[in-house]
Amino acid sequence: MGEIAMHLFKWIIFLCVLSWFSNSSTNGISSTSKHLSEIRKRMNYHKKHAVKSIQSEDGDIIDCIDIYKQPAFDHPALRNHIIQMSPSDETTMDSKAVSNKSTMDENPNMMLTSQVWRKNGSCPIGTIPIRRILEKQIRNHRLSEEYGRKGPSFPYQINKPNDNGDSNNINVNRSLAILHTEGLNYNAAKADVKVWKPYVEHDDEYSTSRIALKTGPYYEYDSIEAGCIVNPSVYGDREVRIYIYWTIDGSKTTGCFDLICPGFVQTSNEIALGGVLRSIPVPGGIPWIMTLYMHKDVETNNWWVQYQEDINIGYWPADVLKGLSVTAETVQWGGEVYSSRIGHPGHTRTEMGSGELGAPDPRSGWTKRMRVRDNSMVLKYPDWVTRYSDDYDCYPTYFLWEYMVDPEFYFGGPGKGWESWRCT
Repeated sequence: MGEIAMHLFKWIIFLCVLSWFSNSSTNGISSTSKHLSEIRKRMNYHKKHAVKSIQSEDGDIIDCIDIYKQPAFDHPALRNHIIQMSPSDETTMDSKAVSNKSTMDENPNMMLTSQVWRKNGSCPIGTIPIRRILEKQIRNHRLSEEYGRKGPSFPYQINKPNDNGDSNNINVNRSLAILHTEGLNYNAAKADVKVWKPYVEHDDEYSTSRIALKTGPYYEYDSIEAGCIVNPSVYGDREVRIYIYWTIDGSKTTGCFDLICPGFVQTSNEIALGGVLRSIPVPGGIPWIMTLYMHKDVETNNWWVQYQEDINIGYWPADVLKGLSVTAETVQWGGEVYSSRIGHPGHTRTEMGSGELGAPDPRSGWTKRMRVRDNSMVLKYPDWVTRYSDDYDCYPTYFLWEYMVDPEFYFGGPGKGWESWRCT
């Protein structure tokens, strides 16, 4: 009887494991199918219900969709959401602040960015422009179920410290070169971001210059960001585009670029998220700048994105966020490169910033006029900052602050394209 009982016990264990594996696989397939099904459903909906469609010379199709029929309202938390058409608060600048106009006056060669699709038309008031997703872009993505997402920044399994007290929890396939500040409370961040078109070597890689606000533990954090990006896997080409991104769990299962998934409520009929920016000049030419301001509305707790000082693109409602619905703990300015080749022999040649080394050189990638806002409700230069690079030999940084009225942060590089014996 003891031998029979042992055989029965083994069979029970085997069946339990088999059942768990089967359920896990089914849930994974279901999750994947649901993600793709939702994207395709929105693709068909937008094509069918577009008030107007604009063919851009860069190849994009921009659909003008009724503002009340935008993707945001597919989010369960926003089914009964009432659109906030404009921010309710105003921000004052500190005495050290330098206005965008004065910056332009000092350097008349600086020019603001614009979007290519606007050459061929505009969306009527009461609609928002949405870049149409094409089926081939989804099919060409390395992992279709991850289309429009970044993927987790850290391993799902939190590693325990080793014998030296160090942990192996590092960025996965990602390299940051940033200026960083942290504190108890931030409810806004702003900067001028230099816009270039970096070289991206492989289709499954991307390069950004952006502002990001974050809160929560490093392995499962809330994050919102905005900037410019070259991302072939999402957009199907190597054009430089304006983008936004968000997540509430370190990109494990939530979040996406632009309006690919529901969450961000757009209010502007002028800016197409993911739209191509005006042609960027070659190194040594006229620099283009993008002014971005991300701030939490003090009355609604919605996080707004403002572009070029006067265009409110839209907002992340407090209802779709977790910790950020209260406050941001950190602000980052700088660049990010994603590549599966980072951290392995044969480092990518994908560039960050302008592709020039992060140094006090007008040809380098940079951010200027860095500002934060705390409970004082004054937009000011942060009290404390530090620069950081995951991959300093490939994407170095330089912070110019001594004897400067307004400090400047330089970042980026050509990846393995320089001193390859160091950048590996």
